Amino acid sequence: MKEKKVQEDNRIVELTNDLQRTRADFENFRKQVENQKENERKAAKLATVFKMLPLLDDMDRAILSYEELKPLEKTLIKTLNDLGLEKIDSSEGVEFNPDLFDAVMVEGEGEKEVVSETLRPGYYYEKEVLRPAMVKVKKV
Repeated sequence: MKEKKVQEDNRIVELTNDLQRTRADFENFRKQVENQKENERKAAKLATVFKMLPLLDDMDRAILSYEELKPLEKTLIKTLNDLGLEKIDSSEGVEFNPDLFDAVMVEGEGEKEVVSETLRPGYYYEKEVLRPAMVKVKKV
């Protein structure tokens, strides 16, 4: 009788352990699926943002060409920031950084390299360089 009770207790412990492992496996699986969904969502957002870059380039050129479009710039910048997109500062005089800029032309003689003109803006996406700015560089 006691032996049967011990066997039943062992069986209960064994089944309880199996149930706990199954629950842990299921929880790990659920977390893995959530991570995959999140990664896929981020990849889709990045692909969409990357496809928008030519449109943003056209908007920049339009704003520079037509003064009446200047008020749109603030709205555009706010919208870009909401998407996690930010322009790289490539204004004239900014020190050249090959991680942030693609230099297509270098002028002058000197030690220090600075941006002399922005040919195409660059962007950060969620604090990482999405596309470097295309610039002319001047040595001073």
